[in-house]
Amino acid sequence: MADDHALLRAGTRQILEEAGDITVVGEAAAGDEALARCLELEPDVALLDIRMPVMNGVEVARRLAERCPSVAVVVLSAYDDDEYVRAALGCGVAGYLLKTTPAGELVQAVRSAAAGTTVLDPAISRRLAAGPEVAGDGLTWRERQVVLLVAEGLSNKAVASRLGISTRTVEGHLNHAFAKLGVASRTELVRRVLAGGIGSP
Repeated sequence: MADDHALLRAGTRQILEEAGDITVVGEAAAGDEALARCLELEPDVALLDIRMPVMNGVEVARRLAERCPSVAVVVLSAYDDDEYVRAALGCGVAGYLLKTTPAGELVQAVRSAAAGTTVLDPAISRRLAAGPEVAGDGLTWRERQVVLLVAEGLSNKAVASRLGISTRTVEGHLNHAFAKLGVASRTELVRRVLAGGIGSP
């Protein structure tokens, strides 16, 4: 966990450790220190601020992706600027959350990231999803609907319930989206779509 504000680190540590199944194995107040600690400790999840002394969170995430890809990086930032979000997603982070995220959602996001799921603040995913269309994606209206709901963190079952279709149909639409966007997994699909934007259905 890395943030240059000691009080915020202490509060975040308390929230996570009170969950019972999460242990904070290290802290850092600067980007270079965060990178060194992650390389040393190899945590399941690294929770990083964007703006830190010496090295920002995006650069830490980029170097971790190269040197220790087993660490899932989740950005926890006060900044929701598209530039920061897209730069972080471009480095393959497992999530981007705002510091206004409720405690329970933060805990669940860390669990989800550790399990290999992309986690995004709903406000960010909705805004990015309404951005420019991915060039030549060829997605149908229904495929767009499914992908946008997946990008908001809904499970296949929840998407099916929201759209009034079967789970099998949702899986079919996702498989078509995989093929059209050239991705191999649900997580990769979400990252690709959110990094590039996708037109609203």
